[in-house]
Amino acid sequence: MIMNIPLHGPAKALRLAAIGAAMAALGAGFAYAAGWIGTPALTPQRIIDTFEAQAGHYPGYRKNHAKGLCVSGYFQSSGLAEPLSRARVFSQPRVPVIGRFAIGGANPFSPDTSIPVRSLALQFSTDDGQVWRTGMNNPPVLAVATPQAFYQQVLAMTPDPTTKKPDPSKMQAFFAAHPESAAFRQWASAYKPSDSFANTQYHSINAFVLEGGGGQTHPVRWQLEPQTAFAPLPEHVEDNLYLQHDLRHRLAQGPLRWTLRLVLAEPGDPVNDPSQPWPAGRRSIDAGTLVVEQIDAPEQGACRDINFDPLILPHGIEPSDDPILAARSAAYSESFNRRSRESLATGARP
Repeated sequence: MIMNIPLHGPAKALRLAAIGAAMAALGAGFAYAAGWIGTPALTPQRIIDTFEAQAGHYPGYRKNHAKGLCVSGYFQSSGLAEPLSRARVFSQPRVPVIGRFAIGGANPFSPDTSIPVRSLALQFSTDDGQVWRTGMNNPPVLAVATPQAFYQQVLAMTPDPTTKKPDPSKMQAFFAAHPESAAFRQWASAYKPSDSFANTQYHSINAFVLEGGGGQTHPVRWQLEPQTAFAPLPEHVEDNLYLQHDLRHRLAQGPLRWTLRLVLAEPGDPVNDPSQPWPAGRRSIDAGTLVVEQIDAPEQGACRDINFDPLILPHGIEPSDDPILAARSAAYSESFNRRSRESLATGARP
């Protein structure tokens, strides 16, 4: 059952803003890129300009989740998902993987522990020539369900010129006007950061559709469950590269592992609404193990030039009708194209 988290108090509103801002940093970009809001003059290029004017302009870097590091490893299938999807990733014993751990936000120089949102993006390349890309975050849901609401959230989070922080009263008004944010607010209020990328759980948030060899389909969300034990983040951290240094230290001692769990929807579950969790106890399948073996480089590894578009899917995995998915794809494309042009023009290769 979703509890209605109280909205009272500036501290509560600012805590939600800190997490929500990272999740919705490109919310307006989603909306404009998909063509759902505004006039023809409000293009993806213009909204990225606006976003950079607020968050800072860093040529050659991703326009969200700007600070990260490239990793590589493999996925070892359990074979248990093979009856549900003809995607080769679920039957091939060992699939090469390129990945990227990152924190939310547009500033590539933010301290690792200053941003609540963490992400893990992956590219699986199977022996049939198929590619699967997925971008996951530690929150299990979004605050809102539509690009229009994303845009409103971004407006509510615009920093006050004096305090440089979101106005708590605007945040309270936004969440009060969007009761669908209750699940997100509950997660944010209870969130306790771990001390590592390695013991963080990552969620697809959006739903997809598995397609079996006989044509049967089943809606699904997935999550990566860490096999590394949880430990809380220290109260005081002075190292701005704390999470990156921690990951290097852990990988120097051996590979890190996550279980890829596919959670299957039941009839009536909100497949096209990323703000709503599915009931606990839904059937899930251990699809296999992600093994991260090494760090390539903070931004010079193989992941640097990959656009982790969530709609790059192999045969056997299809998108749901969630409107956020198409909007994410469009915004990711604009971000990728822009940073590529910046790198060519200035020689900036982060």
